[in-house]
Amino acid sequence: MNTAFDLVKPRLWPMVHRRRSAGTRRRMRLALITAVAASLWFGIFLVALRVLAHFATIEEIGPLLNLKLLNMLLVTSLALLIFSDILTALSKLYLARDLPLVHALPVPAHRIYLARWMEICFDGSWMVVAFTLPVFLAYGIVFGQGFTYIAVLVAAFLPFALMAASLSSLLVMGAVIVIPANRMKNIFVLLGLLAFVAVYLALRMARPEQLVDPEVFESVLAYVAALQTPAAPWLPSTWAFNALHAALEGDPGRGLADLALLWSGTLTLVFISLLTADVLYFRGYSRTQTGAVRNRRVSSANRQRRFYAWSGPVRALLDKEIRTFWRDQTQWSQIFLILALVVIYVYNFKVLPLEKSPLPTVYLQNLLAFLNMGLALFVLTAVTARFAFPAVCTEREAFWTVKVAPISIRAFLWIKFGIYYLPLLVLTETLIVVTNILLNVTPFMMGLSVLTIFSMVPGIVALGIGLGALNPNFRTENPAQAVTGFDGLLFMLFSTAFIGAVLALQAGPVYHYFMAQLRGRPLPPHWPLWATTAGLIGLTLCILAAYVPMRLGQRRLEQRGI
Repeated sequence: MNTAFDLVKPRLWPMVHRRRSAGTRRRMRLALITAVAASLWFGIFLVALRVLAHFATIEEIGPLLNLKLLNMLLVTSLALLIFSDILTALSKLYLARDLPLVHALPVPAHRIYLARWMEICFDGSWMVVAFTLPVFLAYGIVFGQGFTYIAVLVAAFLPFALMAASLSSLLVMGAVIVIPANRMKNIFVLLGLLAFVAVYLALRMARPEQLVDPEVFESVLAYVAALQTPAAPWLPSTWAFNALHAALEGDPGRGLADLALLWSGTLTLVFISLLTADVLYFRGYSRTQTGAVRNRRVSSANRQRRFYAWSGPVRALLDKEIRTFWRDQTQWSQIFLILALVVIYVYNFKVLPLEKSPLPTVYLQNLLAFLNMGLALFVLTAVTARFAFPAVCTEREAFWTVKVAPISIRAFLWIKFGIYYLPLLVLTETLIVVTNILLNVTPFMMGLSVLTIFSMVPGIVALGIGLGALNPNFRTENPAQAVTGFDGLLFMLFSTAFIGAVLALQAGPVYHYFMAQLRGRPLPPHWPLWATTAGLIGLTLCILAAYVPMRLGQRRLEQRGI
């Protein structure tokens, strides 16, 4: 254990020394990130508390629904922990850049594995634990439990997370013997995305909107009766649920056997994983290093054809960006996930029971269409954060070639912008047009939506590219993680503020227009001036959002050394 702790210390030293030597700017960043995370955590807590308290007021079936939700939360947490730990284990055990130095040390393989397993437990579990904790605390308040429930929660969730990390590490070590880790990561990512989409589609096809339809109330009662079916007894989530269920009912002693199963199962898996690591870990690591070398031969004719096809530095850089994007296998899995989410997004609008709403259908259709603009733009923000924001980071150590190339940083950033702008524009416009057709909105609302999206997409993409160029981390092992830093948080905040400001400017004129149409009365005399002013201010915001971030990113990259 002492050797394992010594191997973990280099991970802790930068955090300690950075905190001691943190300047004012870094402290401000830390304070802002802490404030945003605390707001999100408190928001989850309030929503969970309100929902659980509402269910608790329902006679007979309320507590049953709360307990069923708890079981579903634990099953989902187990799936998320395993998937996250698998990706983390691949990176920590086989793909980390410091592994050649670590394996050169006179340390047995199982001790190196133990040190990496500690990092896997933390890196793969902290986010799931942090954002499920407010829900568990809300359960304790709703059921009127105190310190005893908190103690059982810690005693149950700690081995729950450690067991997921041990199981994931075992799966990875066994799989890498068959397939090298540099290819295994992409396979696991794709399988995980497929599983996520399949589960989401299964839940969505169940049409939960039928629960508000009185005509199917009898089938809902039959469904609630089926909720009493016990969960699979062999799942660790069932053991954790039984322990928490007993604590919520004020009888924690009834869950001691399940806690014993959790801890004994966790310790057994840790012991088995250590034995497996002693036999397979170094063999898998050696296989990964051998499989990482690829022999790529390009014929002289192909090189000559490529040279003539892309003459000039700008076209050469554009060619390089496109080829790099399509050769990155992880991009394919992300594109597949986005296409699946687009289908789900459109399907949600198709099944909306608008005809059963007490509001006028025309009013509700156009209200949803206006809100849909904001929702589509938030989807665009999430996609931009995944693809466009880390676009500069993807250069990694090869960024010096951009600095010495006969091309300006301005052209480099605008080429990045052009690569992502057109696909994201097509994606967002498709969402708006298709969902508006399903909502059967008026031609005015259709035109306003299309024009607004067309004007705002450049600003959001430019925010992603420009803010991503402020402090790019070219040494990161995964450029997609760049959005989780301070600059990624700034992008989310500025993009949200930009979307909110433009929609707020449009809300007043659009509301008065539809109320006048609905009630058959003329528009106010000042409406044309109001609408024109709001449109010009919104257009100005769009232009500023498309220019200012790119200019700031350009200056920062020009000041950055090679």
